[in-house]
Parts: sequence; C-alpha cells; structure tokens
Amino acid sequence: MTDTTHSIEPDTTDAQLDRLLDSAAAAAPLWEDRTPHDRAAVLVAIADALEAHADGLVAEAIIETGLPQARLSGELNRTCVQLRMFAEELIDGTFLDVIIDRADPDFVLGARPDLRRYQIPVGPVLVFAASNFPFAFSVAGTDTASALAAGCPVVLKAHPGHPRTSAATADVVAGALSAAGAPDGTFALISGFRAGTRALEDPRIAAAAFTGSVAGGRALFDIAAARPNPIPFFGELGSVNPAVVTAGALDERAEAIASGFVGSFTLGAGQFCTKPGILLVPAGSPITEQITTLAQQVPAARMLTAKIAEGYHHRIEEAAAAPGVEVLVKGTASTGESGVPEVTPTLLRTTAEQLVAQADTLLEESFGPAAIIAEYGTEDEVNRVLNGVDGTLTVTVHTRTEPTPDEREQLRSLTRIAATRAGRLVFNGWPTGVAVTPAQHHGGPYPATTAVSHTSVGTTAIRRFLRPVTYQDAPEVLLPAPIQERNPLAIPRTVNSAGQSSTWGRAQS
Repeated sequence: MTDTTHSIEPDTTDAQLDRLLDSAAAAAPLWEDRTPHDRAAVLVAIADALEAHADGLVAEAIIETGLPQARLSGELNRTCVQLRMFAEELIDGTFLDVIIDRADPDFVLGARPDLRRYQIPVGPVLVFAASNFPFAFSVAGTDTASALAAGCPVVLKAHPGHPRTSAATADVVAGALSAAGAPDGTFALISGFRAGTRALEDPRIAAAAFTGSVAGGRALFDIAAARPNPIPFFGELGSVNPAVVTAGALDERAEAIASGFVGSFTLGAGQFCTKPGILLVPAGSPITEQITTLAQQVPAARMLTAKIAEGYHHRIEEAAAAPGVEVLVKGTASTGESGVPEVTPTLLRTTAEQLVAQADTLLEESFGPAAIIAEYGTEDEVNRVLNGVDGTLTVTVHTRTEPTPDEREQLRSLTRIAATRAGRLVFNGWPTGVAVTPAQHHGGPYPATTAVSHTSVGTTAIRRFLRPVTYQDAPEVLLPAPIQERNPLAIPRTVNSAGQSSTWGRAQS
C-alpha cells in the first residue's frame, strides 16, 4: 500500500455490481444493529488506517492530480478529522433525536398513547466521489463518513480523475472495516459511468450523494426522482458565491480586500465550489486596478483534468463575449508534463446592471481561476444582483469593522436578501476554506444543492441518511434500545416535552 503503482480499477461489470449491491443490502441490517459506540470505534479505525498509509496515498494523489503535497496532506488530515468527529457524534447520541411522550389518559387533547420516536438509517447509500477533493470528498470523505456513521453501507462510485488514488484509499478503508469486524458489504468501490447510473437506478440503493457539476448532478438527480420508488439525492452542484464590498470597507482596508479576493478566487486554480466568482464593488473604486495587478502576478496552475479545463475555457469565452463585459486579465493556457492544461487567471469587468441583464450568461459558475468584477452605483443595484443569483453556497459581505447607523440599515436589507440565496453568509472574510465544525452549513438553494435543508460538511451531515420512525404503544421487549424505557445506551432524550400545559392545548382548539 505504500508504493504508487496501484493499478487502475477496470469498470465494474453488471455482474460485479449485482454482487456488491447484494452484499450492501445484506450488510444493512447488521450494520444498523451495531451500537453507536461500536460504529464509532470502526470510524476511528478507518481514520487510524488512513493516517498509517498517508505517505503512500498522498504520493499517489500528487501524481494523479498535480495538487501540492501540503494541500493533499492537509486534506487527508481533514478526512481523518471528519471521521473522528462523526465518531464523537455517535458517542454523544443526540443524532438519534429521541423523543418520548409517555401514555397520558389526562392529556389535554384526549387520552394520549405511548409514543417513542427516533432516527433509523435509510439503507445502502450510493456516493459519487468529487474531482476536486481526492480525499475529503472522495472515497473516505464526508459523504462516506456520515453515511457509515448513520448506519448505512456505502457503495462508492470512484471519480475518473483520480482512479489509482481511489483504489488505494478504498483498499485502506476496506481493510480497516474488516479488521474492525464490520459486516461484509459495509463498503464497496465501483468504477465506470454505467455502473454509477445502474446503481442509482437499483432498488437496493436507498439514497445518494454527489458533488460535481450542475449538468452531471442534475442528470443523476432526475434519475433518482424518476425511479419507481424515488430516493433522496443529496447533490452539491454549482455556486457563484458573490461577494459584496461596501465603500466603508474600502476606506478601511482596500489593499487587504484586493489581495484576499485574488487569493481566494485563484486558490487551487479556482477549482473550489466556494470560489468567489463575482465581486461587487463601488463604481470608480481603485480596487479594480489593484485586483488586476495582483491577478496578473498569479502563476499558472494545473487544472484537475483535461475535461474540466475544456469546460472552463468554454465558459470564460462565453462570459467574455457577453455585451458590456471587458477583459481585464486574459488568462493563458499551456500543457504541462502531465498533459493536463495549466492556466493563469482570467479577470472580467462589467456593471451590476449588466450582471442582471445578462444573468443567464454571467451569473453562472466558472469552475476555474476566473472572476467578474461588477461595479455598482447604488445599494439597490446590489440587491437586484443578489435577487438575480440562483441558489448559492455562500454570499460574502465586506463592510466597515464598525458600521455606521446608516450602513447598518443598508446591510440589514442586503443580508436578508443574501440569506434567501445562500446557505452561509461570510462577513469580512472569504468563503474558501470551509471550517469542518458542527455549526457549519455547506449547502444552499438549488442549484447549489438539491436538498436545501441539509449540509455536506459538519456533523449534521449525518441527518441526510436517517429517517424518523415512531413506535406507538409497543411492548417494552420489542422496543429498540434507544427508545427503551430503561435507556440502556444512555442516549440523550426529550421526554414529555410539550402539550403538558392545558393552556397551550385549549388555545389551539
């Protein structure tokens, strides 16, 4: 496992896929029956195994993706941290959302039965790995970790952009699961477009997760919805992540905002889903020239795949040709030793009015190191732009450290609109670099995601792969452990929480 000569997995055949899906279906009740503490120990074992094989995995990923060692090592560490965070979530037990209302013959709305509600796993989950995070959103990434934590077997569709890294990582995960005593079929790797779509159509798959393009994600979303038994599809698709800079912010720190923006939109060759693609600045501000100068100094960086590079070039040519758009920095492209293009940034300029008028062209994601500076004259123009943005992962606002009373009122209006468009509002910072914490929400209205209520980062991501069930008047001997009266697993529970006051019940009747 420590060498970097791992062979590319051939496409999974129909027969192989059927066997793997059979194994996942058979493993589902066995994995579900493991206590949260048992599953937590398995997740920690996977993290330990990944750390033990880190050097070989990172070396393989460097060859396949061209990403720097520091980036990949940090990403692998993030992957292990995520696994351990979900283990802690399992041990805490709150994720089961146990609510118990004991029988009450004197309940204000009439005699109440004994009701016990908790969360159960949905069943085998199909995960489509992402191209831009070969560890954190790939084989052992957040989707896999949260599904396993929920008690769901995982069938992982490898991304063709890093097949050897995927196969090597899958070997580590499978070995750790086996050594920790997880049921056979708890995890499997599949390869190939046909295998992925066939698995998504298969009734043995109960939910799916995806990170990638709008076109690819929407096609898969439609397959999941068109099944005879539609299933939840948690897709993270496209996001323009607009950023707004106020005049007050420029008065305080124009240079820092300029350098921060260039660093953010070119980070990782602009191949992050949180890249700020639109920057709204006051008309006539010298920050545009500052950003132009800094963007010209950014060296060429490798795109992840030739296909991504092709889509990027098509997208920036389309945007640059739109009416009212000026090219400030024209990116260049060259082919490196890997055969994958290396590109320098592209920077465009227009007005807020043109952004709205050309929304179909300009307010779309450009996956790569490109950005549009849009100059505005009034706060109303900013609000119209934000109202015209489709769902996005983030909206960023740069304002004065201590806004004036007039600014506060304007910002309240702006942030109300931003909150309707985005899953995360960033103030006086940049959206790249997503903190992996329980409070994180990495999601947003479509097309940012296909499930606006859920996140793919942070421990609440586990909720995607759970569903509630209530037991009514069940004999104690038939109750699952989390909702038994004696609470053998010491799960946090809400008991007789509401409706005990006759005032509430009568007011509603």
